[in-house]
Amino acid sequence: MRPPLLFCLGLLSSALLAASPYPEKTPDTPGNRLIERYMAGQTREITAENGLAQIETAADWESKAPEYRRELFEMLGLDPLPEKTPLQANKTGEVKGDGFVVEKMHYQSMPGLYVTANLYRPEKVEKPLPTILYVCGHANVVKNGVSYGNKTGYEHHGEWYARHGYVCLIIDTVQLGEIRGEHHGTYSKGRWWWFSRGYTPAGLEAWSCIRALDYLETRPEVDKTRFGVTGRSGGGAYSWWITALDERIKASAPTAGVTDMQNQVIDGCVEGHCDCMFFVNTYRWNFERMVALAAPRPLLIVNTDKDSIFPIDGVFRIYQNVRRIYSLLGKEGNLGLQVAEGPHKDLQPLNIGAFHWFERHLKGADPMAVLDEGAKKHIEPEALRVFTELPKDERNTKIDETFVPMAKAPAPATSGDEWAKQNEAWMQSLKEKVFGGWPAEIASVNPQKEGSAEVDGVRVTAYDFESQSPYRLRLYLVHRDGLRPQDLELVALNVLDKDGWDEFCAAYHSRFGKLIEVFPGSPKDDAAFEQEKKMFTNFRWGMAYICPRGVGPTEWTGSEKAQTQRLRRFYLLGQTLDGMRVWDIRRTLQAFRAIPGFEETPLWIQAHRDMAVDAVYASLFEEKIKRLDLHDMPLTHNGTVGGDPKAPGPALLNVLKYLDIPQAVAMAAMRSRVVLYSADKPAWEYPTTLTKNLGKETQFQIRTPVTAEDGKEEVKSKDTPKKDAGKKNKP
Repeated sequence: MRPPLLFCLGLLSSALLAASPYPEKTPDTPGNRLIERYMAGQTREITAENGLAQIETAADWESKAPEYRRELFEMLGLDPLPEKTPLQANKTGEVKGDGFVVEKMHYQSMPGLYVTANLYRPEKVEKPLPTILYVCGHANVVKNGVSYGNKTGYEHHGEWYARHGYVCLIIDTVQLGEIRGEHHGTYSKGRWWWFSRGYTPAGLEAWSCIRALDYLETRPEVDKTRFGVTGRSGGGAYSWWITALDERIKASAPTAGVTDMQNQVIDGCVEGHCDCMFFVNTYRWNFERMVALAAPRPLLIVNTDKDSIFPIDGVFRIYQNVRRIYSLLGKEGNLGLQVAEGPHKDLQPLNIGAFHWFERHLKGADPMAVLDEGAKKHIEPEALRVFTELPKDERNTKIDETFVPMAKAPAPATSGDEWAKQNEAWMQSLKEKVFGGWPAEIASVNPQKEGSAEVDGVRVTAYDFESQSPYRLRLYLVHRDGLRPQDLELVALNVLDKDGWDEFCAAYHSRFGKLIEVFPGSPKDDAAFEQEKKMFTNFRWGMAYICPRGVGPTEWTGSEKAQTQRLRRFYLLGQTLDGMRVWDIRRTLQAFRAIPGFEETPLWIQAHRDMAVDAVYASLFEEKIKRLDLHDMPLTHNGTVGGDPKAPGPALLNVLKYLDIPQAVAMAAMRSRVVLYSADKPAWEYPTTLTKNLGKETQFQIRTPVTAEDGKEEVKSKDTPKKDAGKKNKP
């Protein structure tokens, strides 16, 4: 019977997806088609390799589950686990209902991080009771500028449990509690540095749940051997986190809180979710692996059939794959799937399913038992408010800045052995934790000459090469006509961002249009070309130009929101855009060396702004780079709320857990000469001190940023080839 069911679900899911508002429609351009193909390919790779297909026996699961759980702790920013400091639990009042009592209370999951909550219990408790942790979705309950917390939007659940012989603790989230924090960092606030910090509010909410269980264990009314958890939407997600992490949870009924990578990335459901729904996917998991960590405990997966952000087809795929794990463990009866009719909404049929589940698995009730009533709202939000005045020492509003600790830079090494150990440790972290989304198998770079042309004594040759499927990037080599590769004294590779690409096109496309594709009406800069021609006439230099993915020929387009959601898709894939641009730069260097005649040509790299940072990291993984020229270099990957005059550099997954940009520059300077153009010399004390300590002072030099007049002078010097000589650098 299973094939017809799958067929019907397939028809249903197709209809649902057709009506979904996601993904946002973007123009049909080559760049947009490329990024869509890339995301689909990466999703298929993760689905095939990092789900549950590799688990073939119960022994397989039992041997791997502890490491999976540890990885999840890490991806939530909870490894190492924060210190379990005193909870400072405090009751601020209570509300009496028909046979139940609501205690208004708060605790601190860490000092200054307040969790406001309502604890529901029967009016008379004669023995320890099964206890439900109810975690809340995105109910925004605000009246006259006062936030009453999303706990008040779900009070009917707490009341039902208390009226039926349970203790129930409903906790606020950081975003929509009485003290407002933030869940929308990358969704709408531009806090891309969250990626670099390895921070997700999902970890924060998971920690609130762990500490909630710690608190409940102190209550005499609570039977700590019978904990259950449930919640809808965002609360469904938090139910998954605590179920997977903490085996004190004995039964679980997450509601509308998970779907698979297919739905999130390809079908675009990520566009409907804030950051609290996702872990930092360092190990490139599909979500079913997290779901399976509930096994073999009782788990009810609850969803509606018309949910646009948790489509039923993805939920069913997860259920089928996790069901196999339960079957291997001989506990298939502990896994349930409840599908109710309706949209993404708090619906009574969903609630009733969860109530039945806990009655059976926490109380031992007969599966045919009939519930006497559903969950009904009776209490106004004002009555459930915990604080009449918010605490002055709260950290909730800025907890994203401190929840995941940043690595502290060690003192610069003073010996070669000390440096070798430090460098090795950083390189291992970069390979495994920061750039773990790079291809595991390296395909042939295969540079192919696509054309060559000469104008006014300047020759431009274009090579296309394989960076990562489906991306074939174009490398331009420019030099005086008539010079062979072995005649060139050096080649300077310019890694272009959008500004750099526009400048390159303005100088060259009107003369080499068949090799350089630009949009109609693009500006022309004859003076820039003449400056370049003068340089090639005077020196036997070559210039190379590359646009990493998303720039120039592979640029993707769309609204600001669409661009934001593409960046978030990289994150779900265990990558960041700039992390993959570092890969593109590496592949460019490999392609250059694979072109006949350039195997040993001295090679410099020149880059500006974020691309300068990407170039530094790429240089750590490739050999035979003589020098890096770095302009307008960001000082840090970190950022702060409200903006920082030292704006954060490119987002690289988890990097700030290990090192920051000055340490990366120091690593580069121990391999290649680094010339950094900066007016802020104190910011670069680390590479300055390190190279001095190790007798490598000439490897690192700070110069005054290039101005228009400086450029005119520097172009005369063989020490400084500049593609933009004679131009003022853009800030």
